[in-house]
Parts: sequence; structure tokens; C-alpha cells
Amino acid sequence: MESRKRTARWAGFLYVLVALTTPFVLLYVPGRLYVPGDASATVANIAAHQGLFVAAILVGLVSQVLFVLVVLALCRLLWTVDARLAVLMAALILLQAPLAFLGMSNEVATLQFIRGGAFLQVFDPPQRDALVMLMINLDHQGVLVSQVFWGLWLLPLGVLVIRSGFLPRLLGLWLILNGLAYVTLSVIGLVTPEHRALAFNLATPFMFGELALGLWLLFVGPRPSLARPAAAA
Repeated sequence: MESRKRTARWAGFLYVLVALTTPFVLLYVPGRLYVPGDASATVANIAAHQGLFVAAILVGLVSQVLFVLVVLALCRLLWTVDARLAVLMAALILLQAPLAFLGMSNEVATLQFIRGGAFLQVFDPPQRDALVMLMINLDHQGVLVSQVFWGLWLLPLGVLVIRSGFLPRLLGLWLILNGLAYVTLSVIGLVTPEHRALAFNLATPFMFGELALGLWLLFVGPRPSLARPAAAA
């Protein structure tokens, strides 16, 4: 039981860190720097705030590493509930890790384009701005693809939480809804991007399921009163 508590606290601590850093990378920095439909203004913003852009890359890198550790900790915590579901859960989310690191590499290349260099003299400024916007859009599409995996892994995680007996079933249901929200947002972003902002606002309450799980694991942990019957079964 003590080992389970330590694993739960560790997973919760890391999960809360990820939940706190991710909005900085995905929401705050793009909102400050990117101007939709205006390549020149976007490039000018990034050039004027390169420190913020680099910070987003570094925070994103740290956040992704922490997220992998979260998955491994949750897999260990829930392994005894259903090993096959735990493996499926880990596999679904770890598949998106290369996409995330590829996106960060793309951001480094974007910064290089903005800073310029002798090898970029063959492009005039409008062409360079257009290439930067192309790379930013590629990164954005990569996030939409990653969102599918962000959603899919929450489905087996939610089932594991429901079956665990030592975590609230409500959290498991919330995680399933959270996962469905991610997948839905990804599909809307790819098919009808003009509706994505409205869909995001409607889905926001469901998307706090992961933060709720992290806070529960960190501050409450597994419940002994429910763990004994589950263990006996």
C-alpha cells in the first residue's frame, strides 16, 4: 500500500507540472506571437520576442519528458488492475512522443529561418515569411494529429481508474469524456477549422479531467477503504 501511495503521489506531482506548463506552450505563446493570416506580423513578433519563443521550446521539451514519466508512473500504478489495458494506455500516448519532439525540431528550424543566415539570401523577405508561416502551420497540424493520441490514451486510462477500486469512478468517467473531447477537437480542427474555437470553448469543462486526476493523486492518493476489497477480489 505504501508503494502504491508513493507511486500515486509521484504520478500526481508530475501530472500537475505537465498541466501547468502545457498551456504556456500551446496557448499563451501562440496567442502572443502568432497573427493568423499575416506572415509578416508573425515573423516580426517572433523576431522581437525570440526569448519567449525559445522559452516555449524549452518548456515544451521539459513538459514532454515529464509527460512520459507520468505515463510510466500511471502504468505502474494501474498495472495490477488490468495489465493489457495499462500497456494499451502507455502505447497510445508514447506513440505521440516522436511527433512532439519533431514539432519542437520544426520550431528550432523556424527560429533559424527568422534569424536569417547566408544560406537564406536566395529568398526575399516575403518568401522567407511565407516559409516561416508554412512551418508554423505544419507545427499546428502536428498538434492536431497529436490530439488524437492525447484523447485515445485517456479512454483506457479512464476505464482503469473506474475498475481500480482505489480511485473515484467519477474521475474515470471524467477522463473518458476528456479523451473524447480531444479526439472531437482534432477532427473538427482538421475538417472544419472555422468551428474549432467554438468547439474548444464548449469542450473546456471536460478537459480538466487530467488536472483533476493529477490533483487527486498528489493530495489524496489511493483510498485504502476501497483498495482492500479490490485486492481481495
